[in-house]
Amino acid sequence: MRPPVPHHRPVGGVPRHPLRLLIVEDEKRLATALARGLAAEGFVVDTAHDGVTGLHMASERDYDLIVLDIMLPGLNGYRVCAQLRAAGDDTPILMLTAKDGEYDEAEGLDTGADDYLTKPFSYVVLQARIRALLRRRSRAGARPLRIGDLAVDPAARRVERAGTDITLTAKEFAVLEHLALHAGQVVSKSDILDHVWDFAYDGDPNIVEVYVSALRRKIDVPFGRRSITTVRGAGYRLEADGGRDA
Repeated sequence: MRPPVPHHRPVGGVPRHPLRLLIVEDEKRLATALARGLAAEGFVVDTAHDGVTGLHMASERDYDLIVLDIMLPGLNGYRVCAQLRAAGDDTPILMLTAKDGEYDEAEGLDTGADDYLTKPFSYVVLQARIRALLRRRSRAGARPLRIGDLAVDPAARRVERAGTDITLTAKEFAVLEHLALHAGQVVSKSDILDHVWDFAYDGDPNIVEVYVSALRRKIDVPFGRRSITTVRGAGYRLEADGGRDA
């Protein structure tokens, strides 16, 4: 794994308050490096170096996410995960392993893990997986967002306007969801890139314009609306109704 580079901002802007992570990893140098990097991102991080201790800590304290190695002394990661799930613990679990193979990944996911990362991995990818899992959990209990007659349901990943379902791609939905969460506010291109494109995107930032245009064709044009407006030099704003076409 490449050494983490602290960024001194919450990962993907997810935490509004310190979130607590548990790292269960028997390679102490790796566990320390991960803990330091994630702490620099604003997380509170606990570590354990064997399965028994990790299971005990996960059972005794509420965590927002667990990074769990599979090859652990005392109790392997599969068994730790299975016991947590059997106890009704639904904390997101990201499994780490030096193994590589479809069977290992399937076994990890079958025991209840939410994602799987094979060593060696880059810290940037680990960050992206953590961001995605935290967002997924926050969406699970999220209520539908209503902006005028536009409804965005993060949990069901469903969009409708005036009672009509609108089909969006995953990326289109992610852009719209972010705009909807900040309805009435100006959202910059860079902010959209940071929240929607996970893997340290370094391509053309105009990709945001492409997706905003696609959204307008789907959620505005067919309904005679102009709800997504461009604020020159600043970004985009989603409003209840930017106007009806004559």
